[in-house]
Amino acid sequence: MRVLRHRDFRLLFIGQSASQIGTQAVIVAMALYITRRTGSATDLSVILGAGSLPLVALIVFGGVWADRLPRHRVVIASDSVRAILHTSLGVLILTGAPAIWLIALIEAASGMAQAFFQPAYVGLVPQTVPEAEIQAAQALRGTLENASIVIGPLIATAVVLSLGAGEAFLLDAASFALGAVLLVPVRPRRRGRLGAGAPAGAVQSREASGAGAPASFVSDLRAGYREVRLRSWLWVTIIAYTAVALCTVVPLMALGPLAVRDTYGSVGLYGLLIATYGLGSLVASLLAAVWHPRRPLRLALALGALWPLVGLLVALALPRAVLMLGAVVSGGAGALAGVWWETTLAHHIPPGALSRVSSWDHMGSLALMPLGYAAVGPLAALLGVRWVLGAGAGLGMLVALVALIPRSARSLPAHAEAGPPASGPGGPGVGSQPSSSRASAV
Repeated sequence: MRVLRHRDFRLLFIGQSASQIGTQAVIVAMALYITRRTGSATDLSVILGAGSLPLVALIVFGGVWADRLPRHRVVIASDSVRAILHTSLGVLILTGAPAIWLIALIEAASGMAQAFFQPAYVGLVPQTVPEAEIQAAQALRGTLENASIVIGPLIATAVVLSLGAGEAFLLDAASFALGAVLLVPVRPRRRGRLGAGAPAGAVQSREASGAGAPASFVSDLRAGYREVRLRSWLWVTIIAYTAVALCTVVPLMALGPLAVRDTYGSVGLYGLLIATYGLGSLVASLLAAVWHPRRPLRLALALGALWPLVGLLVALALPRAVLMLGAVVSGGAGALAGVWWETTLAHHIPPGALSRVSSWDHMGSLALMPLGYAAVGPLAALLGVRWVLGAGAGLGMLVALVALIPRSARSLPAHAEAGPPASGPGGPGVGSQPSSSRASAV
């Protein structure tokens, strides 16, 4: 892990390690809390939908601000807000039984903060290491996120079943606070003016070039959209995974705890299942640190078709051993796909537009999730929890392959052909993102 010798990346890594573990813990804690309190898929869907709606609505704007402002400061502000929100929720749960609408309101505010955090974090990681070590940093970042999927659910399950959900939310709040504090001394480097391999007509951010008067907010917003539109491999993948997230992530998060409880007789098994998924992700992300395929995007999109497997296995009520093995495969495929996807973006998108492009990526993947959360409860009541979960996962596995249709998606090299030199890690900060949306949506 030589990449940790860079101070700024090391501080970012340690802080976000704590934050990611807390985030994954609270996702499972929320599912266990609502399942034990009301047992209603609709209640859980309302809360999850409340968190995802502002995230979808604001993440593109968050991407613009992350390219206009110092990205580490955007992350600090976002983590600080979420620390305050989850401290409040933890106290409310400890002192009573807060109304579902109040929990949903707090999660909506948390989703707003995440809309600014996610694109800023994605753009910040490459600014804390030299260009040659971006994939190593992304792989270690993936290792962190996937280790959190192992550790977080185990902590959440233990804390909720032994102490309560309030303590889990306070733990999450403390992790956000630590992440914010450790970023205060970080000074990100300035990257190259224009990412190598930008297609003809690609727009260069004024901020990245340092030339001319600052562009308007609307101009920057349009420029980010244009960067996406000019690359068929990018916008087709975004569209494909919009459908994949709707079909697989929504049912697994909203119906998974109920399906596991009803089929296997233990809601705690859901936390163990997600932790096992994380174990597969962790092993795969370590592999990604040393595996450098010539066509990483093609392999990433092919493996992405295995990502929804875990939901299908739960729906089929297969033996626990098969279920856990499938979770390892599902997590591993998602982790490799996520690392190679994020590395591809870092090498083929202009540095000054990376947060904006990342925000379109995340927005696309999440766009239909609020609608899905609104619909999945009634659908499960009409058709059955396992039927909705299984049909969605199977359909998601097929739809994921749509991303391989563009020729550029199958032929894009690991690195662009040429590009300007970038400054070292000690350079000035530039004033300009659970996980990759491919790998950390579970």
